[in-house]
Amino acid sequence: MKIKIFFGIAFWSLLLLAGCNRDDISFESPTQLLRFSTDTVFCDTVYNQMRSETYAVKVYNNENKDVLIPKIALESGSGSLYRINVDGKVGTSFENVALRRKDSLYVFVEIAPVANAPEAIAEDKVVFNTPAGEQKVTLLSVVQDAEYFIKTDTNPNIISENTTWTKDKVKVIFGDLTVAEGKTLTMEKGTKVYFRKNSGMNFAKNSILDVKGALGDEVIFRGDRSDTKYDTLPANWNGIKMDEATVLNMNYARVFGGNVGLQLKNNNNATINNSIFHTFQNAGIYGIHSKLTMNNVVMNNCGEADLAIAGSGTYSVNYSTLANYWNLNSSMSAVGIFASNTWKNEEGILESGLVTINVKNSIIYGDTLDLVSLSNNSTGTAISARFDNSLLKLSTNSGFTPVGTDIIRNEDPKFQNYFTQKMNLRVKAGSPAIGKGKVGDIVITTDIVGKSRGNSPTIGAYQ
Repeated sequence: MKIKIFFGIAFWSLLLLAGCNRDDISFESPTQLLRFSTDTVFCDTVYNQMRSETYAVKVYNNENKDVLIPKIALESGSGSLYRINVDGKVGTSFENVALRRKDSLYVFVEIAPVANAPEAIAEDKVVFNTPAGEQKVTLLSVVQDAEYFIKTDTNPNIISENTTWTKDKVKVIFGDLTVAEGKTLTMEKGTKVYFRKNSGMNFAKNSILDVKGALGDEVIFRGDRSDTKYDTLPANWNGIKMDEATVLNMNYARVFGGNVGLQLKNNNNATINNSIFHTFQNAGIYGIHSKLTMNNVVMNNCGEADLAIAGSGTYSVNYSTLANYWNLNSSMSAVGIFASNTWKNEEGILESGLVTINVKNSIIYGDTLDLVSLSNNSTGTAISARFDNSLLKLSTNSGFTPVGTDIIRNEDPKFQNYFTQKMNLRVKAGSPAIGKGKVGDIVITTDIVGKSRGNSPTIGAYQ
């Protein structure tokens, strides 16, 4: 009997609660100012016709009574590039918004520029009007004009003619964009190439990528999420793949935030000058049977290796800084250079050849014990590696003794800041890298920022 009485009371109590609604609560006009979680919302950089991610502002009622906010609205009204969501409803203006005592509500914000919106800083305000006074939360975002390359079932997304990109519009790539066989894609200084998740660029046989950046006006390759937090996160896009016999000339580029930044494959010929690669899930540059020359190149924060090499090829690294302070997954090798004299192709066949590595006037240093790892399979020719006037981090158990002249081993180069948030791989005063370069057959008279190296160069990318 007691159980029946208990369930009866519970049933009628639930029924009574279900019958209550907001109209049964007495809401009053606010007599105090509202409080906000922030007074300014900085939204991600957005591109025409693309929505930003959603941002939240929390609104607090500090009074000991339930209040009704007369009006919450965007200052620019229906013409605003922004939209807000208040209490589950989307729009630009809301009236009589209820807020319980000592409670809070969320105002969600996003920006969605229309086609051909002017490239500028987009600013608006969310205005809260109450008897206690008018309050505003500022909204800020950068809007960029964009050109889209979208792969679909009916559009293979192929550049079939020689093409030049300029910085007038951001290039946003959805899926894979392919440069056709034998064609050239030129990128003038300041070009920005942004990739959606799982997107990348492919260069077909005998095609050419010519990147013509300039100091202070670099060509940028990155994911399309421009919020600064994504600058230090990998795997936002796939990478750039160069197929058989392609040519790459790259000067003053910044490539970051993907899976493999650049993959060279089968008789590629690549020259990279004055460029920065950082924050890749696997490798910054991956060379397979290729020829690569790097001058004044900075690399950092790659899960497997800054520079990975397989199969065969010739790889020259001059006046470069290959740091690796990867800390996102401790199970990954995070080395500066990894090289194997074999490579298993798509058919599962093991290919091998001669790998030749020449490192001069460079720094290879980071957190792991061995920043150089050479894997010599007995079925292939032994790797030929030489390190001259360079600083290397290698443990006594590294498995090989580096060959070369004037090698500095296991001395901290004293980087200014190796954290990718504020990465600065210049060396501090007292660094063992200062003055240890050798002016010889490799003539590089200035560093990555155009500073003269003089007759007593510092090793690494920075003088």
